[in-house]
Amino acid sequence: MSGTTARVDLLVIGSGPAGAAFARRTLDTAPDATVLIVEAGPWLTAVPGHNIRNLPPGQRTELQERVSGPQPGGFRPFGARPLHARPGTILVNDDDDDGSGDGQDGMPAAAYSANVGGMGAHWTCAVPPPGGSERIGFIPGHELDAAFEVASDLLRATTTAFRATPAAEAVREKLARRYDHLLPAGRKTGPMPLACTPGPGAGPPRWTGADTILGTALHAPGRSRLTIRGNARARRLLADGDRVTGAEMVDTRTGEVFTVIARAVAVAADALHTPQLLWASGIRPPALGRYLNDQPQVVVGARIDLPAHRATAATDPRDALTGVSWVPFADGVHPFHGQVMQLDASPIAIHAADRPDPRPMVGLGWFLPKDVQPDDRVWFSDGDLDEHGLPAIHIDYRLTGDDRALVRRAVEELQDLAADLGEQTRTPDLLAAGSSLHYQGTVRMGAADDGTSVCDDHGRVWGWQNLFVGGNGVIPTATACNPTLTAVALVVRSVDAITATLETRTPPS
Repeated sequence: MSGTTARVDLLVIGSGPAGAAFARRTLDTAPDATVLIVEAGPWLTAVPGHNIRNLPPGQRTELQERVSGPQPGGFRPFGARPLHARPGTILVNDDDDDGSGDGQDGMPAAAYSANVGGMGAHWTCAVPPPGGSERIGFIPGHELDAAFEVASDLLRATTTAFRATPAAEAVREKLARRYDHLLPAGRKTGPMPLACTPGPGAGPPRWTGADTILGTALHAPGRSRLTIRGNARARRLLADGDRVTGAEMVDTRTGEVFTVIARAVAVAADALHTPQLLWASGIRPPALGRYLNDQPQVVVGARIDLPAHRATAATDPRDALTGVSWVPFADGVHPFHGQVMQLDASPIAIHAADRPDPRPMVGLGWFLPKDVQPDDRVWFSDGDLDEHGLPAIHIDYRLTGDDRALVRRAVEELQDLAADLGEQTRTPDLLAAGSSLHYQGTVRMGAADDGTSVCDDHGRVWGWQNLFVGGNGVIPTATACNPTLTAVALVVRSVDAITATLETRTPPS
C-alpha cells in the first residue's frame, strides 16, 4: 500500500467495531468489492484489531501505554481530580482539570482511542439491546430487529460468558426482587449481554475485537480484497459534485501524503473525529456536531452479603469472576441503564475501607439518558487547527435541570440498592462528563433532511450519493444503554445502501 495513490471500491475510515462491520458486511454482500480500512493510530497486535483484554496483564498494560494520553502520577479514579485518560485512550483536552465545579461543563473527560481496532484497547464489551424510546422509531421495527440479529452475530453477543457463582446468584436474585415486577416482558434483570466467546470450563471468555467482526476476511488467501493500514490519518475527503471520490491521507510516521480513490466512503472514526473530518472537507450540514449525548454516569461501590449456604461455597468469592449483571432501561419505570460489575471486571476504580473482609465487591454503574439539546455539540473553526492540521475539537456541553433531577434520583436509588446488597463502600459519584465514552448524536440520522440530522436512515450523508457515516455518532435517540450493538446494527443497514451503490459499477475517477 505504499505509494501516492490507491484505488478501492470502499474506503473505511476508522477501524473500531463500526469500521470493521462496514468492511465485513461489504465483503460478504459485494463478492467482487475491494475494501481498505485506514486508521490514524498504530497496530498493537499481530492480528489486527485483537481485543487486548485477551492478552496477559503485563502485555496488555504495555500496549495500552503505547496509545494512552498523558497520565502523570499514574491512572487515577474517574471521580478524582486532576483528570487523566483511561488506559488505552487519549483525552481530547489533556490539561489537568482544576477541580472546580462538578466536571459537567464542557465534557472535561472526553477521550478517544487511536489504534487499529479502536476501542478494543479498553472495551468492556457490554452489548445490551436498546428498548422503548432508546430505539429509533422511524426505522420499521422488523428491519431494526433483523439488523440487531446480524449485529449480535458479528459481535458474538452472549449472556453465558461466565459460569454461575455465589456472588452472581446473590446479586441477581436481589436485583430480580427489586426490579423485575416493574420491567416489561423481555427486559428483565439478568446477565449483561457481552461481546465474547465463552471460554473452556471455568476459563475466561475470548473478548470480541475488530478481528472477530472481520472474521474470515482476515484469513482469506493474501487478504486480497481487504487491506488494513495503520498510522494513516485522513485529512480531507475529495469530491466531485455530489459524490466523494476518495480521501487525502497522511502517513503519521513519515509525513508522506497519499491519496485513496474510492467508489464509496464510510467514515466511522468516532463521534468526535467523524464530524471533524466532514467539517475539514467542507461538508457542513446544519446538524453536524450537534445533539451531543454523553450519558451521565453515577457509580457507587458495595460489598455483597452472601446467604450462609452460598458463603461457604467458595473460600473467597472475589477469586471467581461473576461477569456483569444488568438492570435494563424501561420508559416510565426505570429511566436508567444499570450495570453491576465485579470489581475485577469494572473499569471504575472503587475504594473500600482498609480492613479484612471476605465479601465480594461490586461496582454499581447507572447510565442516564441525556436531555438531548442541539447546543450540546462538538464544534470547529477554520482558523484553529490541531497538531495534525485538522480543525481543533471544541465541546459545548452541560446538564439541564431535568438531567440534574435524574442524577439525584439515580443517587438515591443506588444508595438504597447498595444497602440492600450489603454495605455501601463509596459515596455515589457523578463522573466527570465524558467518562462514559459513549458519545452519540454528532452525525445523527433522521427521517428527513430538515436540518436536525446529518444522514438518512441508512447512514448516507444528506445530499451525497456515496458518502456514509457510522458508529455511535449516528444514533439519534436519548439512550442509556451501551451503544455498540446499536451502532453495528445501523452499519448493517448502511451496507445495504453501500452495496447498491457499488453495483452501479461507476468507476472511480
